[in-house]
Parts: sequence; C-alpha cells; structure tokens
Amino acid sequence: MSERVAGDGAAALADVPQIDVTRLRVAIARVSRRLRRHELAGLTPTQLAALATVESAGPLRLGDLAAVERIAPSTLTRLVTALEELGYVQRCAVPGDARASTLSITPRGHAALERIRKETTAVLADSLLMLPPDQLAALAAALPALEGLADGDSRARRAVEPLA
Repeated sequence: MSERVAGDGAAALADVPQIDVTRLRVAIARVSRRLRRHELAGLTPTQLAALATVESAGPLRLGDLAAVERIAPSTLTRLVTALEELGYVQRCAVPGDARASTLSITPRGHAALERIRKETTAVLADSLLMLPPDQLAALAAALPALEGLADGDSRARRAVEPLA
C-alpha cells in the first residue's frame, strides 16, 4: 500500500506536491545498496556507522557510542572488539575511573573511512552521469530536503495520508 505525504490542512494541499512515499523509500534503499556494494574495508554497515560516529564525535565512552548508534551493550562489545582487531579504533582508560574507557579512531581507521568515502562518491558520481540535466537539477533542488530527512529534521516531517 502506497502512502503520500501532504501538507497540513486542505488549503496547503494545493501548494504541496504529492510524494509517493513507497517509491521514495524503495529508491533510497536501492541507492543505498548500490553504494554499499563496494569493499567496505572489512566492515559491516553497523561497524562502519559506529566508526564514523567515533571519528566525528571524537573520543567517546562506549555507553555514549551505544546510545548514539542505538545498539545493545552485547552488540557493542562485539562491534568494538572487531574494530579494535582491524586496528581502526583504540580504547583508552578514563583517568579516575578504572571501569570506564573511551574509544578513539586510529590513523588506520581514518584512512579506511576516507577510502570508503572516496569510493562511494565515485560510484555515485558515475551514476549521476547517466541522468539527463532536468533530473540532475531536480536532485540538486531536493538536496536540502534529503539532508533534513537524513538528519531527522522535524521541518522535513509532514502528515502522512493513505492514497485514495
């Protein structure tokens, strides 16, 4: 069953383009799968997301990483162990708290993320070359909305109504 997104109120419906949410979801998922098909430096998508979080957030406690990535402590232990074994992260003791440690990215982890980013950017850039100019312009115009959706921006949310 498809759903469409509409603005608030009947008057706004005339001004807001209808979006087939099912088509959008499927398209985003397919693009995402295409970008993940390349070598991920030995990482699962969950490990890759956690490594990127450690890179962007700086050294952080394991519990904070689990909260940001919304993963269970048992999953976190396996994930961090795998990243450590690959040499992508290192644990550091927290002074004054013998039970706590922080996780920081290593130079090897930075290099792996940089390589993955370059590869996925190249794959996407090659794919964009196949699109006609009007579709490229539509994608360029949609970037702020897609970024808002990716960030969970509340301004990007609209009421969802079932298709008639």
